Amino acid sequence: MAWRGFIQWTREELCSSSTLFTKTRFSLHPQQRCGFRKAQRKPEIRKEIPEQNPAADLGEAAAKKKTSAHPGSSVPPPRKPGQLFRPLVFTVGFTGCSFGAAAILQYESVKFRVETAMEEAKEEKLKKPDQSHDTAYWHNWWNQLSDFQKQMILLMSVVDDWWSRKTEGQKTVMGIIALNTVVLCCWRIPYMQRSMLKYFTSNPASKTRCLPMVLSSFSHYSILHMMANMYVLWTFSTSVVSLLGREQFLAVYLSGGVFSTFISYICKTATGRLGPSLGASGAVMTVLAAVCTKMPEAKLGIVLLPMLSFTAGTALKALVAFDTVGLLLGWRMLDHAAHIGGALFGVWYISYGHGLIWRKREPLVKFWHDLRKGPSGGAPPGGGGDSRV
Repeated sequence: MAWRGFIQWTREELCSSSTLFTKTRFSLHPQQRCGFRKAQRKPEIRKEIPEQNPAADLGEAAAKKKTSAHPGSSVPPPRKPGQLFRPLVFTVGFTGCSFGAAAILQYESVKFRVETAMEEAKEEKLKKPDQSHDTAYWHNWWNQLSDFQKQMILLMSVVDDWWSRKTEGQKTVMGIIALNTVVLCCWRIPYMQRSMLKYFTSNPASKTRCLPMVLSSFSHYSILHMMANMYVLWTFSTSVVSLLGREQFLAVYLSGGVFSTFISYICKTATGRLGPSLGASGAVMTVLAAVCTKMPEAKLGIVLLPMLSFTAGTALKALVAFDTVGLLLGWRMLDHAAHIGGALFGVWYISYGHGLIWRKREPLVKFWHDLRKGPSGGAPPGGGGDSRV
């Protein structure tokens, strides 16, 4: 009972105090409930923070690092055009070595085919086969094999039939596709990233500038990028190898890749937009331009748009125009300078380079023939004028 009376008294006191405060002109500030007045917060002025670009921050950090190493210079010095002298010498030397090796490789290939044909002809004359005996022998041999061995032989037969149906150009390009696939897998290995960036990306600002001019033509980081380049190369493989031959095609492909990278070096150094590049686009553009220059009236189409058809000459002009606009406007999605360099090399080689380089390979082939067989050897196979192109 006493506790209930105390509670009733407390309620009455609170009601009377509230009526007292309401009758007076002075009203308590809400912040005086604890016996002191808190200072009012000043309105915060929000400053507009500019959007940060991670790439710009990395560039500023690299610039600060360089300026700290060189206190006297506020901006890192640009690369001198004279540093392109070594890539120029490498481009000329690699192109000459590629066509020289192609001429020797063609000599060895023709020599091997001729010797093989002569040996087969001699064996056909010497042996007198007994057809019934051979059939019985192979029949017994097949019955002695296990089921697994028979399945493996049938599988090898199917693969051999599939391979024999491919053209010489498709067989050659399949080797290039295999190399590109191996390099693509190497990009996925973590501890190889440093070496891949050093040797399989071309950058005029890098200390290693010559060797990547070749290796970057077989390097792709994106699967879609590699598939697009290899599809175009596969499409033109039969035509270009039938025109040039396997050995000459390889020389043109490798030389076009190196030349396109050198043109990319020149444009990057001139504009100051230094950065790494990779991909077989320059070499593929060389092949495409060579075919389109040799057969400008050939009809081409797009897989996704089969209703559209155009001539090869028109396609080449459209591609060069697109890359020229991209280069002038500074588009950085693709290496337009490398594309233009590859196209120019392909056009130049079909128009002038074949007569200046390939048709004058006979002295080199004779020298190689004499080096191998001596002065008394016969006429070198494949050393004369080539019927192709």
